[in-house]
Amino acid sequence: MSRFTTSTVRTSTTRSASTSSIALPGATTFNNPVVYEDFADNDVSVGPDGVYYFSASNMHYSPGAPILRSYDLVNWEIIGHSVPTLDFGDVRYNLAGGKAYRGGTWASTMRYRASNRLWYWIGCVDFWYTYVYTAPSVTGPWTRSAVLPGGTCYYDCGLLIDDDDTMYVVYGATDVKVAQLSADGLSEVRSQGVFSASDVGKDGIEGNRMYKRNGFYYILDDHPGDTTYIWKSTSPWGPYTSKILVNSVRSPVPAGGVPHQGSLIQASTGAWYYMSFTWSYPAGRMPVLAPVTWGSDDFPVFVPDASGGWGASYSMPLPARPLSNWTGTDTFQGTSLSPAWEWNHNPDNTKYKVNNGLTLSTATVTDDLYAARNTLTHRIHGEFPVGTIVVDFTNMADGDRFGLAAFRDRSASIGVYRDGNAYTITVVHNMTQDESTWDTTSKGTVMATASINAKKIWLRASLDARASGSKAADFYYSTNGSNFVQLGPSYTMWTNWAYFMGYRFGIFNYATKQLGGSIAVSSFTGI
Repeated sequence: MSRFTTSTVRTSTTRSASTSSIALPGATTFNNPVVYEDFADNDVSVGPDGVYYFSASNMHYSPGAPILRSYDLVNWEIIGHSVPTLDFGDVRYNLAGGKAYRGGTWASTMRYRASNRLWYWIGCVDFWYTYVYTAPSVTGPWTRSAVLPGGTCYYDCGLLIDDDDTMYVVYGATDVKVAQLSADGLSEVRSQGVFSASDVGKDGIEGNRMYKRNGFYYILDDHPGDTTYIWKSTSPWGPYTSKILVNSVRSPVPAGGVPHQGSLIQASTGAWYYMSFTWSYPAGRMPVLAPVTWGSDDFPVFVPDASGGWGASYSMPLPARPLSNWTGTDTFQGTSLSPAWEWNHNPDNTKYKVNNGLTLSTATVTDDLYAARNTLTHRIHGEFPVGTIVVDFTNMADGDRFGLAAFRDRSASIGVYRDGNAYTITVVHNMTQDESTWDTTSKGTVMATASINAKKIWLRASLDARASGSKAADFYYSTNGSNFVQLGPSYTMWTNWAYFMGYRFGIFNYATKQLGGSIAVSSFTGI
């Protein structure tokens, strides 16, 4: 890591923080995105309680497959994960013997089955194995119940539980297939091809979901980046006819990508909606909602805004019921992390402790942030997210580095480095990964430093997460929690799609000499 000290140190205030987009009681309209956070590849369904549940992908972050809940399809809260740990038989998911960046939980499916009162999550990992997790409650405990034989990859899959309780899974890229599962849903009975991308003149198709309405079977999928298709048949096995549901429609988010891929959902009113997502880096792929109607040909019809785009606002589907706020302060009460937190790869559980505060012990000896275990991440929220941590580093060991990062495949951070008896506040820019191998190509450049004598510090990252904005990340520190000093110049966040996930706040602590040190994080505030 190259090192130099710049004089760019100034007292400053952060940008105006964005507030959560919440539809309050009595609201007649809602705004897109319905959650200004990175929750892609959604599969939305109704649970046995009449509540709406949203399953998303989160790649190499652990626990996997986050679950959201809503009573009105607009206000959502995160309540858990379907995959408790990335236990896929590969030490790469532990950042041991390699790394699993962009592996893990891709587009998957989650449904409740009334006949045996079980929730099912199904997903393909590493393009080879399909895993089935089940739970008696959507909040768990989730158990890995089956692994299908190698080569049986339900890529970008959607589960349908038919009227007679038969379970079908649609899956595939380019060539789409339907599988029938066994009575317990844990193995495959048969699989058959049903259509191909070439049937609609495309080179690829993915993001499959399966539904049944008025005796017709429907498959929803998309050509990546522009077009959503809907396919209809009187049999799960076809033949299917297709229509375009959405084609290169303008995003409701300024400078956002074309909404495509997602799920259809029927509200309790009988009306239907399409939950998709828009690519909007550096924030990520954010969920957007729009109504659909049904034509006389029994195909769904997307409802655009007056200009023909995906509306920035629509009428509320149901009476608004706000849930927990996406922003606020976490003081790590109790003995476990809230569902809002996810680790970069599986953590070493012996190297952290939650007990009315978070203790992070060093878990890796390295000088590479991307190789360090137990980096704890939190999604950024809103157009101008601001994250602040309060850390006591009395027990920091010689050679340790801890801090707060704007974390992605190109990262920047502010932290404290200890070398001997010297403690230095350090801003690093442009820690970088190769987008094909995910090898670290740069450990970053030190942009600014400042000495510190206290053993408690407030670290802050203030971001412009708008796709249409500056994409700047600015870093601050304070020794009293009131007066913050900006350290170093702005960092421009990366917007390429290959990593898939958007930027996150990352709390890291690693050793460069030997293990044994620790830090105590008393709070994280996200606004």
